[in-house]
Amino acid sequence: MDRSWIWMSKPGVEEYNVGIREFITFAMGNSGGQSKLRCPCFMYHNLMHQRVDQILNHLEKWTFYRTYTRWIWHGESREETSAYTSKHMEYEMEDNFNEGNGIEDFLSRVNEDDYNGDHIAFERLVSDSEQPLYPGCKDTRLSGVLKLHNLKASGGWPNASFSSLLELMKDMFPEENVLPSSTYEAKKVLGSMGLPYEKFHACTNDCMLHRNESELLESCSVCNASRYKKKEVPAKVLWYFPIIPRFRQLFSYPNTAEQLTWHHYGRKKDGKLRHPADSPQWSFIDGKFPEFCKEKRNLRLALSTDGMNPFGSLSSTHSTWPVILVTYDLPPNLCMKRKYMMLTLLISGPKQPGNNIDVYLELLIDDLNILWEQGVEVFDSYQKEKFTLRAMLFCTM
Repeated sequence: MDRSWIWMSKPGVEEYNVGIREFITFAMGNSGGQSKLRCPCFMYHNLMHQRVDQILNHLEKWTFYRTYTRWIWHGESREETSAYTSKHMEYEMEDNFNEGNGIEDFLSRVNEDDYNGDHIAFERLVSDSEQPLYPGCKDTRLSGVLKLHNLKASGGWPNASFSSLLELMKDMFPEENVLPSSTYEAKKVLGSMGLPYEKFHACTNDCMLHRNESELLESCSVCNASRYKKKEVPAKVLWYFPIIPRFRQLFSYPNTAEQLTWHHYGRKKDGKLRHPADSPQWSFIDGKFPEFCKEKRNLRLALSTDGMNPFGSLSSTHSTWPVILVTYDLPPNLCMKRKYMMLTLLISGPKQPGNNIDVYLELLIDDLNILWEQGVEVFDSYQKEKFTLRAMLFCTM
């Protein structure tokens, strides 16, 4: 059954209206006499139950939730698929990428320009995505390692335990297999996917970072503290996860790229405060920076940080500080989901940085300045076009 009407950008077209009537008839026939059904509009995403007349009103006012091509919440079997549904199934199930099932889709959107001239990394990515784990295996080196590493992350396995598993599997597989034999090698394979991290040595007293002109200094230029606590072991390390490649990846998924414009196209605008987009501050920014507001895909970000004890021991005073970016352009049910909360900095302990945290924020601020002043070119996989993405810091917590 052709359900291409779901992807119409403007309600009111006759084909769209026919499709809505088809949906209502189907949903009521499978409701079991219930008076309220899940509302599949762009605003509610099947999260809220509404009366049929309210659902009709929502679908006429806003568009249908476009990735909801199989009506599994309204009686349709999960196994039933149409030609159109199969074509767009990858958008609805994009979370499976975390388990290695979206590798081909990811590779179809990536190109060498995303690697800033690093031909070796790009060629390694392509090679790993094409090379089977062993002759006849359906998984490639890249997809196999990604699936295994996802198990490691979800199960909280230590690196040593994961290395032991890799060694065992490598021995059990045919002799020609190319599975990495250690956690270190596995991370090198995943590192070619284009989401890098950087490590910087820091003064143990939080005075400075050893970067740029201070990169080669053996001691702090402010307090003269040694850079190392013992030979070649840094006294303190900052981990930075660059944000620009990760914003590019957000827009590489059609469903996520669509959701990032929810604040303009999907939000209910009735004067009630449900989301930061309803706040006076949002309106003030729109009025003060009209050029920024004109591009609805530009991002408004919240910056949050707090100390934590990563060892789970109440007797320890160790304090590690993660710095998180939250994207407020997303719907309220997605803003605070873990997959959209972006870890940008990890400031190692054992003591909290206090007011000196601005020393560590320099790296993040540099990227935020680029995103605010000139922007970066990003491909929007939902609208199938390149545009200049800009971003601003909306608030801090």
